[in-house]
Amino acid sequence: MKKKNLIVSIPLERIESKILLIRGQKVMLSFHLAELYGVETRTLVQSVNRNIKRFPNDFMFQLNESEAEQVVSQNVIPHKKYFGGHLPYAFTEHGVLMLSSVLNSDRAIEINIQIMRVFTKLRKILATHKDLQKKIEEHDARIKYIFKLLNQMLVLPQPPPKQIKGFLRNKI
Repeated sequence: MKKKNLIVSIPLERIESKILLIRGQKVMLSFHLAELYGVETRTLVQSVNRNIKRFPNDFMFQLNESEAEQVVSQNVIPHKKYFGGHLPYAFTEHGVLMLSSVLNSDRAIEINIQIMRVFTKLRKILATHKDLQKKIEEHDARIKYIFKLLNQMLVLPQPPPKQIKGFLRNKI
């Protein structure tokens, strides 16, 4: 079976820039996904609503007003008009994966493959970062212990106070 050439190739950096951290999860917003898939946002949302059983809360959620304001203030979008009058949906990695079955076009499949590669790359980077952070913390603990020992060694014992001959110290 002959493998088809990639229909659309999007730079991974462009996809990476569309992945946001909201509610402690890496997500992509509905209007960004629609742009990547080459469909209107309302078309994407309608497809999702027709197949809502495929999108539980851990796959997709709708942003609340304050989250939408935060997206605008972080310059992810220039203005709330980009939402099209509705608060956008946020899709987790699993939600994005499910979109390819809902949209079911060659472009959606190809774009999803690229998006999954970006999510995988980000997971690897995060794992490397955690390993590095753990090593730094271990070294930091060792260095603190060494300084503690050095400080103990630098503290010289205090000699007892000298008594002046002829005077006795009263103990009260």
